[in-house]
Amino acid sequence: MLPTSCPSCHAQLKVKSLTCESCSTEVTGSYDLPVLALLSDSDQQFILRFVKNSGSLKEMASELKLSYPTVRNMLNEIISKIEAYEK
Repeated sequence: MLPTSCPSCHAQLKVKSLTCESCSTEVTGSYDLPVLALLSDSDQQFILRFVKNSGSLKEMASELKLSYPTVRNMLNEIISKIEAYEK
């Protein structure tokens, strides 16, 4: 998983450079990480499953063997995290 916070002071990391493995071109600067990259691995997996299920929480609940309200709460928690990152 991509590190998103500094191991020393826990501040949010930024991307400093990107390198092409094919031709070794390097782009440098200071770039924010995408919001989805800031989420935990389990939250990212939930979002991928959500998309693969065409946004159907009912299908996700069945697949995860959880109740619909539980899956809805999981989605609400992820939405709250995304909103906090966007501020």
